[in-house]
Amino acid sequence: MDADVAVLSASKDLTWRDRVAHWNARWGMGRMHMSVTPGLYRLGAPDRQAPVFVTANYKLSFDALRTNLAGLDAWILVLDTKGVNVWCAAGKGTFGTEELIRRVRQTELAAHVDGRRLILPQLGAPGVAAHLVKEHTGFTVVWGPVEARDIPAFMRAGTKATPAMRAKQFPLGERIKVTPMELVQAAKPVALVLLAVALIMLLSGRPFGAYAFLQNVGPILVAVLAGAFLTPILLPWIPFRAFAAKGALVGVLCAALMCLGLNRPLQGSLGWVLLPTALASYLAMNFTGASTFSNPSGVRKELRYAIPAQLVAALAGLLLIVLL
Repeated sequence: MDADVAVLSASKDLTWRDRVAHWNARWGMGRMHMSVTPGLYRLGAPDRQAPVFVTANYKLSFDALRTNLAGLDAWILVLDTKGVNVWCAAGKGTFGTEELIRRVRQTELAAHVDGRRLILPQLGAPGVAAHLVKEHTGFTVVWGPVEARDIPAFMRAGTKATPAMRAKQFPLGERIKVTPMELVQAAKPVALVLLAVALIMLLSGRPFGAYAFLQNVGPILVAVLAGAFLTPILLPWIPFRAFAAKGALVGVLCAALMCLGLNRPLQGSLGWVLLPTALASYLAMNFTGASTFSNPSGVRKELRYAIPAQLVAALAGLLLIVLL
């Protein structure tokens, strides 16, 4: 057997390096390099009757699978999804029928196992045509549960999933996990804005103190807090279906509280409300791809209407802040 089809080894345990990499990925550090080598992996001491699980070569997906195969000796077939997780890769087509067929053939999987079943994550279903996989490889696709943590129970039940295993939830813990990435992405432009405001205040001879600085950067800070943190945290309880509307509602409430806290007069507060509302609405839309609350056609429709409205509101707010 040549090097191209060599079987790799995987462990069921995470090392401290794995945990650090996971933490870094949540904060957007090294995220584009969070991948493992595609191919066939041996977990434990699998024999020819051991189950075959399929996953993406995104490290967090791979690690979630291997660490949840408690008490199982198994084969893991890793597809080349370009370092993208199962759900997103299925939408992009990289966790797809052609790649699965190609990887089964390339790894000579049939030479390692007697069974002809592939257990795939349910979230990969949009990208895989099971009948074509069967036709071209002889392997039958079995759809596993949504969450890797349910795999042991799924296997004990004879690869039967309960209704709860088929439902994708988006609980508070998962919503919190996706906020650091958005906060980091917003940090660079926010830092540039803060620097620009500080320079303008210094060069214009305006009073430069903590309170005066906060008065000038308040809309930006409120927008980031409302759109990139509070909206996903409060997501199920915010009215409206569109994320742009959810973010706008949180943004306008936070902006109003900001104006009250800074004792701004009512007549000069409109711009300070419009700008953070528009920015919060825009930032909130970034969570559509991480949520079970949205679908592709709905997102496209939302973008078509929301972005022009956000742009108009932001420009109007900025103009009013400058003039008043």
